[in-house]
Amino acid sequence: DVQLQASGGGLVQSGGSLRLSCAASGFTFDDYAIGWFRQAPGKEREEVSCISSTDGNTLYADRVKGRFTMSSDHAKNTVYLQMDSLKPEDTAVYLCAAGNLCITSAMRNWGKGTQVTVSS
Repeated sequence: DVQLQASGGGLVQSGGSLRLSCAASGFTFDDYAIGWFRQAPGKEREEVSCISSTDGNTLYADRVKGRFTMSSDHAKNTVYLQMDSLKPEDTAVYLCAAGNLCITSAMRNWGKGTQVTVSS
């Protein structure tokens, strides 16, 4: 059974930091692309960051580049998203997902979302 469990969301002030975790189980971690996505009410789901399964390259959305950092711990089968210099526009439900490619449509297994709220 493929499962992804995200955690670490919360309420922070603008300029603050949060570290999200996504623990994977039921599949071989290195065989899949693992990505972070976010969705705010009334908006399209947005890819935030993704680690490619082919070469391990990490991709970032332009809106978060330089502020967010994705990493992985193979021993724990877990990926992380370190979010610094948070802005109110970062407020959204953050989800992690696994798939064949770092493309939203290719993601097949989605974890439960964790709420990130950034106050002004």
